[in-house]
Amino acid sequence: MRGVDSPMVARESPVRSCVGCKLRTTKIDLLRLVVIADDDGSHVVPDPSGRRLGRGASLHPDLRCLDLAERRRAFPRAFRLPGPLDASAVRAYLERKQPDH
Repeated sequence: MRGVDSPMVARESPVRSCVGCKLRTTKIDLLRLVVIADDDGSHVVPDPSGRRLGRGASLHPDLRCLDLAERRRAFPRAFRLPGPLDASAVRAYLERKQPDH
């Protein structure tokens, strides 16, 4: 993970902060998340295309950042919604994307 102070980051690129580790980095290096509300409550879901409507939050596509965000209860603040918010869809998405060790 590289921050915006790294010489590898182009200054013209949009910059966002990860809700987990709070590191500021380019938008393209982060996964956009949105909230979907249904009868079962509010769920944080990944938006890899970046086209879903609604307020977004950004997260490094890394389970460690997801764990930090959940531990810090960052999702309700990021989405400006009362909590708790279910992030199990994000966890499942990241687990599918992680390389096998």
